[in-house]
Amino acid sequence: MSDRPSVAEVLAEALVASGVRRVFGLCGGHIQEMWDALVRRDVQIVDVRHEASAVYMAHASAELTGDLGVALVTAGPGLTNALTAMSNASVSRVPVLVLSGSTPRPQTGMTAMQDVPQVALAAPVCRRAESVRHQRHVLDRLTASIRAACGEGGEPGATYLDLPTDLQTERYVGDLDAVAEVTPYRLPEHVPARAQTEAAAAALRAAKRPLVIAGREAIQASDVLQEFLDRTGALYLDTGESRGAVPSDHPAAVPAMRARAMREADVVVVLARRLDFQLGYGSPAVFPGASRFVRIGRYREELSANRIGDLEVRGDVVSALSALLEAGVEPDDADAAWRAEMLGANADRVAGLARKIASQGPGDDGAMHPYSLLAAVNERVDETTVAVADGGDILSFARVALKGQRYLDCGPLGCLGVGVPFATSAALAHPERRVVAVVGDGSFGFTAMDVDTAVRHGAKAVFVVANNGAWNIERYDQLERFDGRLVGVDLPGVRYDLLGRALGAHAERVETVDELGPALDRAFENAPAVVDVRVTRDAVSPDYLSGLAEVPPYQALRAWNEAEEARLAPTEHA
Repeated sequence: MSDRPSVAEVLAEALVASGVRRVFGLCGGHIQEMWDALVRRDVQIVDVRHEASAVYMAHASAELTGDLGVALVTAGPGLTNALTAMSNASVSRVPVLVLSGSTPRPQTGMTAMQDVPQVALAAPVCRRAESVRHQRHVLDRLTASIRAACGEGGEPGATYLDLPTDLQTERYVGDLDAVAEVTPYRLPEHVPARAQTEAAAAALRAAKRPLVIAGREAIQASDVLQEFLDRTGALYLDTGESRGAVPSDHPAAVPAMRARAMREADVVVVLARRLDFQLGYGSPAVFPGASRFVRIGRYREELSANRIGDLEVRGDVVSALSALLEAGVEPDDADAAWRAEMLGANADRVAGLARKIASQGPGDDGAMHPYSLLAAVNERVDETTVAVADGGDILSFARVALKGQRYLDCGPLGCLGVGVPFATSAALAHPERRVVAVVGDGSFGFTAMDVDTAVRHGAKAVFVVANNGAWNIERYDQLERFDGRLVGVDLPGVRYDLLGRALGAHAERVETVDELGPALDRAFENAPAVVDVRVTRDAVSPDYLSGLAEVPPYQALRAWNEAEEARLAPTEHA
């Protein structure tokens, strides 16, 4: 039996057969057998400085490649460190498999080292979580975990699987042919029912002011989505998870008219997207003109959560849009004047934003405006760039101003700290592309040590730190709503360039707009690089002005909340 592979080796072989070529992790005694088995199968191990970063990197890899992201973290604190990032992957609906080790079975229940209830901790934030207790279950449970992460039986998200250390070292006595038969998993095509597509097509033909809002799956449906927009004449709004599905200059795109488009559209088509807080939960207070919601997706959350679709088309986006096009979607009496007015207003507003960005002067403190930083970054973005935004204050500016062919940010969980690991992972996935992360100084502190990971693995990302020396949204909130009692919001005098240099990256400090462009050029030439840019704290961010910091009771934004309160008032006062 000595020539039989270990369970860890079988697991590694199955992962390779599943298409895994890169794993993100941090080594530890409880996973050393799996770690070494992967290395011997020529899987690239990207070793990080914190377990959350491993999962963030797996998350970004999955977003950018469309493949499963895999992280390997050790037991106890290794797993607990990873939980925030696992939550982020699940809330963002991104397929990530997290593997770990656990206490040897003979020590179960004896207060062993790093023994915590790992499955119980992981289960609430994962699509599937379990511990393999016998080798005969290894392949089955691994396969089930991969499929659940990819969206079989429910939305994609994080899954968790651990193996006790003594199980990892056992000689595998099962059928090795079964290991050889493992293949990469792809979620199968889901063609919608004809009756559903015909009903939805009829609604589109009757629409006067159609609007399409896209989710992540639209990234894989770019061609058919653009044809659908052309044929329906619908206006188009992307979301953070779908940026890149449609070119930013597409003639249907009206990103600067988001609120009005949502308010005035009469038929709203939502593609594989939750109606979460970013879309006002689909409430009639936010979409008062919508007589019909056409919801397209595979899962309940995409079809009926928060607002039941007036028409539901259960299927994948490509199949659903193709079937709708075949059924005929050209409106019979579209409101061409409204569409033209919206496109014109969008163009005016985009041009106005461009002028505003170009003309912003420094704050009273002499530091540059965040828009000046973003303008300089945009001048160095090309048609293939991956752009990452991470933070509170700077994310608010970047969300509307930062360019990039693909865009990643903190996502619906609002998970600060993703910037460095996301960009590092992006640079490894796409070494031929420019990768830039614009990160707030507070957010940078969460995962700054992983600049070291970028250096060691040659990930040529540029990390631009927007340094205003504060948690600025909360700072303004404390100034205005809490009588100026500033507690825990100042981060003065930190030199992030010196930290970057200490970690082996090219690094520079920038104080003025004139210094910024040349510094960014040198950063891209010498990446990985940290550019620490002093920005003003006097700039009030769009998110603060919208009331996001207040956390209103019904809706995320103040205007939406007021509309919701007005809608609910007759009911609540009855």
